[in-house]
Order: sequence, then C-alpha cells, then structure tokens
Amino acid sequence: MSLDSVKQFFNEHAADIQVIETTESTATVVLAAQVHQVEPGQIAKTLSLKVGDKVVLLVARGDARLDNKKLRTAFGTRVKMLDLESTETLTGHPVGGVCPFGLATPLEIYCDLSLQDYDTVLPAAGSINSAVRITPQRLADLTRAQWIDVTQPPVTAEQAS
Repeated sequence: MSLDSVKQFFNEHAADIQVIETTESTATVVLAAQVHQVEPGQIAKTLSLKVGDKVVLLVARGDARLDNKKLRTAFGTRVKMLDLESTETLTGHPVGGVCPFGLATPLEIYCDLSLQDYDTVLPAAGSINSAVRITPQRLADLTRAQWIDVTQPPVTAEQAS
C-alpha cells in the first residue's frame, strides 16, 4: 500500500503534484534535508499522536520541537506519541515515510503554524525514500487539516551559540 496509496491520492486530488522518489533514504529530517537540498525546517514531519482515546496526525516543520503545554491546551488533555507498530498499522505508512496522504485509516490531521515559515515544504510520501513539494496551505487544504500552534519557537543561530 503506502507509496502506491499516496500516488493514488495525488492522482485523484492533485494530479499536478508529483511524488519524488530517491535512491537515498529520506527517513529522517536530516537525511531528507540533505537529499532534497533544503533546510531541515522545510521537511514537513508527520507525527502520530494519541489524544485521549483517538489518534491524530500532526504535521510540523522538521526542526520543530513539540511544546507539551501548548499540546495540552490545544487538545484539552495529555498527548502522547503513538508507538511505531500502531503508527504503521493506522497510517499504512512505515515510520520514516509517514505522511497525511493516502492513509489506511481516516484520521484527523493538524498542521502546526510552524509550517507557514516556508513557501514550500516536503512531507514524506509513504515510503522512506519519497516526498512531495507542496505549499503549507495546499497541504492543509488537501488533507482537511486544522491549523494549530503546538511547537516551541525555532531556535535561531544566535540563540544556539
């Protein structure tokens, strides 16, 4: 399923968007940024979260860190990361290729405002060596995502040193 389900999703909903397949692994933010020659923040990572009794997907910029206080405020309860096996079962995508497209199970999708720091972002496309280039707003529109603010502000170069 996975990569094929993502290609099918784009064929049906956005035929102008092409899935980019590479020979190199893009399973982590760092690897994906190197392969696609972009900043790590431009990689749109998709996280599977357990919110009470339900599972949701959160898409955020690749270098963003979750803010537990903001998560609790946004969802009204404690939020935990979903385990790897459950993530793959529910999304149909392997960890490292999880994305909000072509899902095995319908899930609520949220996009963190941090994605809007970029004109285009690169989420995975259902495998550990695929991605798509897409604007953050189009990503949200295609997946019917809700915009939320649940990450910490990015660390600037001056703050890091």
